[in-house]
Parts: sequence; structure tokens; C-alpha cells
Amino acid sequence: MAPADQAGDGLFAQGFKETPYWWEAAAPPPETAPGLPDRVDVAIVGGGYCGLNAALELARRGASVAVLEAERIGFGASSRNGGMVSGGIKLASMGLDAHLGTERAGRLVAEAMGSLPFLEDLIAREGIAADYARSGRFLGAWSAAHFRTMEGQVELYRRLTGMRAEALPPARQREEIGSDYYRGGLVAEAFGSLHPAKYHQGLAEATRKAGARLVDGTRVTGVARDAGGFRVGTARGDFAAKDVVVATNGYTGALTPWMRRRVIPVGSYMVATEPLAPGVAREILPTGRMISDSKRVMAYYRLSPDGTRVLFGGRASFRPVTAGVAAPVLHARMLEIWPRLAGTRITHAWTGNVAFTFDFLPHMGMHEGVHYALGCQGSGVAMMSYLGNQLALKIAGGANRASAFDGLPFPTRPLYAGNPWFLPAVGLAYRVRDWLDRRVA
Repeated sequence: MAPADQAGDGLFAQGFKETPYWWEAAAPPPETAPGLPDRVDVAIVGGGYCGLNAALELARRGASVAVLEAERIGFGASSRNGGMVSGGIKLASMGLDAHLGTERAGRLVAEAMGSLPFLEDLIAREGIAADYARSGRFLGAWSAAHFRTMEGQVELYRRLTGMRAEALPPARQREEIGSDYYRGGLVAEAFGSLHPAKYHQGLAEATRKAGARLVDGTRVTGVARDAGGFRVGTARGDFAAKDVVVATNGYTGALTPWMRRRVIPVGSYMVATEPLAPGVAREILPTGRMISDSKRVMAYYRLSPDGTRVLFGGRASFRPVTAGVAAPVLHARMLEIWPRLAGTRITHAWTGNVAFTFDFLPHMGMHEGVHYALGCQGSGVAMMSYLGNQLALKIAGGANRASAFDGLPFPTRPLYAGNPWFLPAVGLAYRVRDWLDRRVA
């Protein structure tokens, strides 16, 4: 049902927009489609966090860099995500030792954990006004069994982060969330929050000032080897580059079929409520932490940086649908958690792609001479920023040692060519398993 059809039911506020709430303060700038260079040291395909961090580091090291973006700079996931910053601690509980060996698994976890301080240092160094805070996160336990698992993870969180982590039983969860929806949960302080579009805008400005050329409205149509490196083709002409970086993540397409076969684009959906009545925001989220839960069809949500409204996201559909169609689904889930928000209207709804991989690990590496960093499973604010920097150090020869993420085996599956036709079936299976989990102690 379209938003206009719902307006009479009071779901959508006057002036409802199917654009990110974040764009009210930091919309992607209008397209300018500046001229293409004749030659650069490095051409970067994709103007998100990864591509810009690579460009910033390379330009600071004296390389000539062009960042090419098919849409406006900042149009994709970098200005559409929830602004919830993870340090990659999930990797520590994945049992990677058996798959990768103890030494590399340990390095992988250490680097993932280092992505959060990397981001914090970057924001401070570049003076980016991104509303960043070390806010912490509350992970709601969907079932009693999930809570018991969380209890067993507390020491791991404390050891890896050096910060507070605590399992809160159901009797105490209202310290973190004004709801009895969960079966307790885990508080971890080593997580952050920011305004994703402000972060992207500040990063883009720093990259321009460093000397990189940001070229929007220019889709790359081909990358071919030539004697000096590569010939990069676009609808507006072509140019030469010594090196090429692909940083397209959830928007990886036909340009790079090998990479496309290794990432699974998954639509994520978000809504923003109208400003809440005075005092309500702090009653429903008293500490202002970021919230996610342990459901397979998960929800993630937070207060806006100004503390006035709820920003609520999740997998509203495993088929491509518009943000307006997904909005009632997310609104209903929000009311399951907070029935008192019935009557609260939605001002914005939006969607964007995240990129999953078949082994649930981020990857960086090289294929046929083209560098890439892809696949952060929806937790890419810090990790994609970090991997972009690591790609730049690798190209410039400035890394003290190779990243543990560099050159990991990058699996695909037979018959998969980049179209995730199987997602509706996966979503159904996840919903059934969530239903069963809630009913099994």
C-alpha cells in the first residue's frame, strides 16, 4: 500500500518523505559531473566510506586520485545507514581459529577491534562534525536461550574492549529500554554512534582538500588493462589509471562480475518518527544507547542525535520493495516494542543496500590486478572506513604489514551471479526459527 493510501490512517505525517532523515541536515550535494582527468595514479569506483578513506590516504601521500560515483557523492549506504558504529567484536565469537588458524584469526579480530579507534581518530583529526559519541549498545535477547549465550560472552567483551560489558536479566532491562519485549540483554560500552551523512560530508570535504578529484554522476562502464596499468571507461569518456580500486559494496554490479558473485546485496529499511512528546524519548531509551536484537530477522534502532525522535530499522522485506511499502511493517514492529508509541507518525522512510558475504567476513584483496574491499554484513561504518585506509596503504607501500583481511579466500556458490533470488526463502526460514526460539526455553 502506498504512503498516500495510508495517510488517512494517520501513519504518515504531513510532508512525509521517502528519503533519509539524515538528509535533512546533510543531503548529498547536487550533481556536478566534473571533467575527467587524462590520467591518475589511482581510480576509485565508489564514493562511500571505503572509497573516500582510500582516496584521502592516497592523496595525502602524494598520489593523484579520482573517485568515480554513479550517483551523487554520498547517495548510497554511507548516508542511509543507522549511524551505529561497531568495532567488529562479532568476529571474535565466530570460531575463526578452526577455519583460518589461531594466528590469522587473532590478527583478524584485533584489526576489527581497531576499526573503532581508527574511526574516532579520523573524525577527531579531520575535525568532522558528525555528532559522534561513544554511546554503547544494548543487544536485546529475543529468547531465554539467547540471553544465556550473552551471559557467556560478557568476559570476552570485557577482555577484548577493556570496557564495561554486562548481561542484564529481564528484571533489569528497563535500565536500558522502556519495554518488556526482550528476555534481558547485553550492555557493551565499546560501541559508538554518529550522523552518517554528516560523517560522509566531512570525509568528502577532507578528501577534496587533500587533492583528490571527486567525480559524481559518472558510472564506470569498463576497466581494461593496458600497457601503463588500466583504461577506465565511462559514458563520458575514458582515462588511464595505474591502479584501480572497487569500493561498491552493496551496489556491486555488472562492471565486476567476479566480485558481484561474492557479495549478496540485502535491502535494509529505516523510518524516522515525528518528534516525540517531551520526556518520552528518555523514558523509552533512558541511556540513549544504540539498540539491536538477537532475532535472525533483526531490528536496530536509536534516538536521533538531538534525542527527539526514534530512528527504527530492520529487514522489513526480503524482496525489493519501496521504502513506503516497508514503512508500515517497521512501524508495527516498533509498536510491538513500545505500544505507547501508537499514534506516533512517520516523517521519513528510506532504504539502501548492505553487502553480505557467504562466509560473513569482510574482504579486501586483488582480482586480475584490481583492488577491492567488500562485504561488512551491515556493520560497515568503521570497518569499511578502515579497509579503505588499508587499501591505500597497500597501494602506496606504506603498510608495516599486510592486513589480515587481505587475500582471505573469498567464496561464492554455484549458480550465484549476483541476484539474491534465494533471499525470500531465507527470510521465511529465519522468521520460523525466530518463532521457535521464542517458544523454547
